[in-house]
Amino acid sequence: MCAAMTVVTSVPEHAFPSPPEPRLTPAEIIARAEAIAPTLIGRQAETEQRTFYAQDTHEEFARAGFYRILVPRRYGGYEFGTDTFLRVAMALARGCPSTGWMYLFGAAHALAVATLFDERAQAELFSSGDFICPATVAPSGTAERTADGWVLNGVWSYASGSPYATHFIGHTFVPQADGEPPAPLLFIVPRDQWKRLDDWGQQLGLKGSGSHSVAIDNGRIPDHFTRGFHMSQVTVTEGTPGLALHGNPEYGGGPLSFMLLELGALAVGMARGALDAYEDLMLTRTTIYPPIVLRVEDPDFQLRYGEATGMISTAEAALLNGIQQWRDTCAAGPEAFTREQEWRLATISREVVRLCWRAVEGELFPTAGSSSVRHGDRIERVWRDMSMLHSHAGYAVVLKTMANRELTKARFNIG
Repeated sequence: MCAAMTVVTSVPEHAFPSPPEPRLTPAEIIARAEAIAPTLIGRQAETEQRTFYAQDTHEEFARAGFYRILVPRRYGGYEFGTDTFLRVAMALARGCPSTGWMYLFGAAHALAVATLFDERAQAELFSSGDFICPATVAPSGTAERTADGWVLNGVWSYASGSPYATHFIGHTFVPQADGEPPAPLLFIVPRDQWKRLDDWGQQLGLKGSGSHSVAIDNGRIPDHFTRGFHMSQVTVTEGTPGLALHGNPEYGGGPLSFMLLELGALAVGMARGALDAYEDLMLTRTTIYPPIVLRVEDPDFQLRYGEATGMISTAEAALLNGIQQWRDTCAAGPEAFTREQEWRLATISREVVRLCWRAVEGELFPTAGSSSVRHGDRIERVWRDMSMLHSHAGYAVVLKTMANRELTKARFNIG
């Protein structure tokens, strides 16, 4: 485990509800994820057919404390930090990419809520301890003001993590005065105000990621469950409600760069799973041309395995360092989290994904053999799932194009 991994306690232990296991450590919760991950491998087909991981898996995750890793201790969470959370997600994605994806995008947004919302909202939103809240960034639907809040209507697609969710975060636009463009509105909606549509599972990959659409029909929320911005455009240099409330620097960090580092964590986990499957083939399959030997004894397979291992190990090292840089920037204070720094950290995640994809698509998939990449085989599934990752807007739009431009503009102060 990383020596820098720490337990961050923002409030006195006795002042607020204790989590279910007060003595649980980050190392122990990561070890739980690593022990659970191998059990997910044999259930990948059923997870894809169901379109989300099983109820008993969800219950196991809850018992393990996975849904409280980023929840503040003030509300009965563990507040273990972003490094612990992403290591858990990496481990789960190594066992089953769909499960890792669904878990990460359901549990990750506890950080955003603890950062961006005020004390009144957080006390209500985190009241159950476990927190699962998919989020979408594409604005959709409508929001109409009422005397004490908002009425929401519409459908928001790709809400990964929705099957067991306690809340949902979405975005919409609200009209302004005549001649002014509509303004973005971020909102969070409790589970009893929306329904999950049965519209996931026909895509190329990540069929079991629970990335269903969320439909809201006259959903009512109070005004303090909204923020007047888009999550990707938040500036934290002046401080955040969460930093003031919890005193934990990680609740004052940039949400955008953290969201984009999440994709790198999933890519590393998936690629590690493909490498595991390739190792099994190395030890059990032979070459097809004389001399007939186990693949592990063949110089060409040794070369390919070593090439892929180097790429994936480098990607993991870059990701872990990127996470540490994110945490170090938090510790330096809000003023350190400039837009330039946010976008620079985001580009690390892009290169992590690229390295992992090169290893899987260029070395492992084409040399595994056609009999080992049939539908449902582990390497074939990782190849499909990583292909699907490339179509995610966070990678295909933000990391591949927008990040470069925005980083350059921030660096040279171009409007």
